[in-house]
Amino acid sequence: MKKIISTENAPKAIGPYSQAVETNGMLFVSGQIPIDPKTGNLIDGDISKQTELVLTNIGNILKTAGYDYENVVKTTCLLADIKDFAAMNAVYATFFKVNPPARAAFAVKDLPAGAKLEIEVIATK
Repeated sequence: MKKIISTENAPKAIGPYSQAVETNGMLFVSGQIPIDPKTGNLIDGDISKQTELVLTNIGNILKTAGYDYENVVKTTCLLADIKDFAAMNAVYATFFKVNPPARAAFAVKDLPAGAKLEIEVIATK
């Protein structure tokens, strides 16, 4: 059985998807772009600022579902420009300090709303 996870402390879905879905002790968090949940707008700023907001929003989704960053086992990071990888990685490392999850990172042609990155995660208890 699946449980839909939703919080006002992360951006509302901008399409036919859920912020996260929990099933069988696993949480699948949809890709998050740097949208301020209070305004519903993409934030201005460099990749570091955007990464921090995305991972903060993911943390709020995790918390709502009863998980935290230590429960994350896999992330996928999509970058509009692979040259932003080092700066994104530096911020990312502050959220996953011990036993970081498995990860894939890709450069993609475009992301929704002109975002510089999108990150999705899978967590387990």
